Amino acid sequence: MDFEIREERGNYGGKPLTREREAYLRLVDLGVSNTEACRVVGINRRTGTRWRYGRQASGKKKASAPIVDTGLPWEPREVVPPPPAEAPEPAAPSRYLGESDRIHIADRLREKASIRTIAAELDRSPSSISREVHRNRTVLSDGRWYYRPHAAQRRADKRKPRPKPGKIGQNPELRDFVQEHLARRWSPEQICHALRRRFPNRPEMHVVHETIYQALYVQSRGELKRELTRALRTGRAMRRPHRQAASRRQRFPHPMVMISERPAEAADRAVPGHWEGDLIVGTKSRSAIATLVERSTRYLMLVHLPHGHGAAAVRTALAETVQTLPPHLKRSLTWDQGTEMAYHHNFTVTTDVPVYFCAPASPWQRGSNENTNGLLRQYFPRAPTCPATPVRTWTPSPPN
Repeated sequence: MDFEIREERGNYGGKPLTREREAYLRLVDLGVSNTEACRVVGINRRTGTRWRYGRQASGKKKASAPIVDTGLPWEPREVVPPPPAEAPEPAAPSRYLGESDRIHIADRLREKASIRTIAAELDRSPSSISREVHRNRTVLSDGRWYYRPHAAQRRADKRKPRPKPGKIGQNPELRDFVQEHLARRWSPEQICHALRRRFPNRPEMHVVHETIYQALYVQSRGELKRELTRALRTGRAMRRPHRQAASRRQRFPHPMVMISERPAEAADRAVPGHWEGDLIVGTKSRSAIATLVERSTRYLMLVHLPHGHGAAAVRTALAETVQTLPPHLKRSLTWDQGTEMAYHHNFTVTTDVPVYFCAPASPWQRGSNENTNGLLRQYFPRAPTCPATPVRTWTPSPPN
């Protein structure tokens, strides 16, 4: 080779790379991959791809044809062939049916094969094959039908582009009806039932409540006015997704120990020293009291929180209160999954009292504490959010 192979460069200074191109094409003819040939010659991988396959016009870039081998002699450097790769595992079937799948369906339908047989051959669900046949078949006037794979593929490609226009956006009468009743603070479920009663014989005026929710929250469609979200009972301007329990993020820095791992002696209330705790929150969450109820004796301890009811303040106040107890009364503490117990691990290290957490939305797992908090509300009621209307009294005037 009469030129030096260099490291890959980003800028070639406008000089033609004739020798590099010749070397690259020789390596490709020897069966070297595009990536390896570009590395040996010292060019960018995209440059080698353009030399080998050409380039279409895009914007200000002109189209270029593939480079043809000139046949100039040169002696390539020795290239060590890569080790033989293992046979790749068969790829899993795509989520969507392809043209080859539809051709197979058409052939097997002509052979009078059942839907379940075709589904087993394609490793698909029978409902997927049945839905494909009913959706993309051609029905004749006399009731007969036939399935053509290429026509079915064209229909599927036509339905594929996203986003699609919604039903509410395409029907002005339906859109006006929904907007009018949302402004009256009707729920989407009530609107759906009203549409079916008002227009029983017009399917184009029937929608489900999820269609209305999507028209409100998916603003790329622009089907309903955004300010109508305030008319919903939740008043949310954005939709809150309902994630599965397994996909939720960890709530606290240290993992929670659930109530299912609590000792059995705490469940039967035979041994004292197992406590249940919670907060009694005041108006607008501006104040709170922590309550601790012993499960066996129902003994109650109130914890003052003068410095707020954040995680740090609750941890400090609970630790000071629990440390006043004798050792045989400090066995466990059961709490709900409120954010005030974010420092539960630090509390356990300080007091040597393990903390167990209830399942979400399961207040009955702390029944003693919930019942006690209900009784305490008589003495610590929430103040009204607005001042009460003064009672007007009448006093008779003294006689003259």
